[in-house]
Amino acid sequence: MELRDLPSVDELAGHEALRDVPRPLAVSAARSALSRAREEIQAGHDPGDLAQRAVGELAAATRPRLRRVLNATGVIVHTNLGRAPLPEAALARVLEVGRSYSNLEYDVAAGARGSRQDHVAALLRRLTGAEAALVVNNNAAAVLLALAALAEGREVVVSRGELIEIGDGFRIPDVLARSGARLVEVGTTNRTRAADYERAIGPETALLLRVHQSNFRVVGFTERPTTSALADVARRADLPLVDDLGSGALSALADEPSPAQSVTDGADLVCFSGDKLLGGPQAGIVVGRADLVERLRRHPLQRALRADKLTLAALEGTLSLHLDPAAARREIPVTRMLEEPADAVRARAERLAAAVGGEVEATVARVGGGALPLAELPSFACAVGEELAAPLRRAVPPVVAIVRDGRTLLDCRTLTDAEADEVAAAVLACRSR
Repeated sequence: MELRDLPSVDELAGHEALRDVPRPLAVSAARSALSRAREEIQAGHDPGDLAQRAVGELAAATRPRLRRVLNATGVIVHTNLGRAPLPEAALARVLEVGRSYSNLEYDVAAGARGSRQDHVAALLRRLTGAEAALVVNNNAAAVLLALAALAEGREVVVSRGELIEIGDGFRIPDVLARSGARLVEVGTTNRTRAADYERAIGPETALLLRVHQSNFRVVGFTERPTTSALADVARRADLPLVDDLGSGALSALADEPSPAQSVTDGADLVCFSGDKLLGGPQAGIVVGRADLVERLRRHPLQRALRADKLTLAALEGTLSLHLDPAAARREIPVTRMLEEPADAVRARAERLAAAVGGEVEATVARVGGGALPLAELPSFACAVGEELAAPLRRAVPPVVAIVRDGRTLLDCRTLTDAEADEVAAAVLACRSR
């Protein structure tokens, strides 16, 4: 076929294969198919059946862009892959609330307007021991709101060792600037003492800010005041202490601090995520003193940052599981993956390897999401050929793995038994093409 033999866009859009397709979609699909056909003819190739090409272009254009992915990377809270998969209890709450009207901002008993914050506040108070709670759309928003409501136009004292940058260029100094607060750095990169904060407090100081170091650790000759020591400094100066915990581990987990412990240690406000170690939807949670939480709730920025009904429904379902630690370990995917015995992971890898003719390889899984950066979880992967990595990413659903030392590693700590079966089917399908 030559370029002059190609049909017009109008002719191809009117082909019987596209007869039942809305005209604008048919025209767009035809235009894309012809564009690709011209490129192939110019490269000396036959473009094939143009009508089928147009149908394929239409399918690609109408396919959902946000799709389910099988995570075979061994990174449990994988930021690029949507962080925490939701537990069934959370999904059930989303379905129930999302399919109908809800009492999002309606007090059914009083027959009057209510607050969307009321739906999870009691659960958060019970789980953390705090006086009050508020939910916004992510933890960066929680920190921004706290600073804007409590420190706009005034000074915030932070350790130099906590002026972090995490994924996608998110920097604590930038958040401070956007909130209208002024940064006062104390200490050094590796050593900051409670006395450093005390000396920095002046008439313009609004609060002390403690920031979790997220996805890095400073090791060696280091010093950092405890939350309780910093709370003592804040109390003597009659200032609030805001503790940004980041990960949201509701129970003790290695060296990750919990919100409940931070509240016990004297932090006045504690900010943390709903979609990392808590295992729920993306959300920013603030717990602490009732008067300070109320100031955040009444700040104009709160409306721009508030969580929607589906987020609140998923968060309520997840938090309810945390009331029973055994249920949380069993039913919250993140917790289950973190605590699954290595022998069970090995058995899954062996089944996958037997199904696809791969080899079992010992490896190390990671927590991810900026939590426990030094933690190494013993894991096992099914190793297959490196050439399968790209085709597996194009599978339905896509399989994302790790390529190392010339092989594609399918880490089984981040796969369920059912997902491992799907991965096996995808590997076999890729090999048969």
